[in-house]
Amino acid sequence: MSFLPKSRKARRRLTVLTVAAPVVALAVGLALWGMRDAISLFYTPAQAAAAHVPAGRKVQLGGLVKAGSVFKHPDGLVEFVVADQRSTALVRYKGDLPDLFREGQGVVASGAFDESGTFVAKQVLAKHDERYMPREVSKALKEQGEWRGDGAKPAYGAGKPTS
Repeated sequence: MSFLPKSRKARRRLTVLTVAAPVVALAVGLALWGMRDAISLFYTPAQAAAAHVPAGRKVQLGGLVKAGSVFKHPDGLVEFVVADQRSTALVRYKGDLPDLFREGQGVVASGAFDESGTFVAKQVLAKHDERYMPREVSKALKEQGEWRGDGAKPAYGAGKPTS
């Protein structure tokens, strides 16, 4: 009793399928493994706190730069607080900030959280005019009921960090 089909054509197809399936599975696995660092998830400070993002994982953090939170060190290090309606996150960035970066404006920082919970940014992007906001930031603000398309200033953009 044989498990192979009686037809020579069917046996050939089964052999090709048996050889090709592991090769295709290996190719898909290698492609996914190679792209694992290319995926960058977007979080607001509240979402990042709720998700408990592990230290060292590359993510994007977006929100508004809290008023009075920008501190520039002489060595080029800049510290500022990114806020949303529910939470804040301290961001450290070494380098030149975009010309449009300022307090109360929307910002998206790419980088990773360190062990202390501080976000270490590798890149900072600032909102470039009054109507534009990255899709992820506007979507997150709309979900929180905090969308301000008319340019009104939120109450949480001023004062001291809450976390």
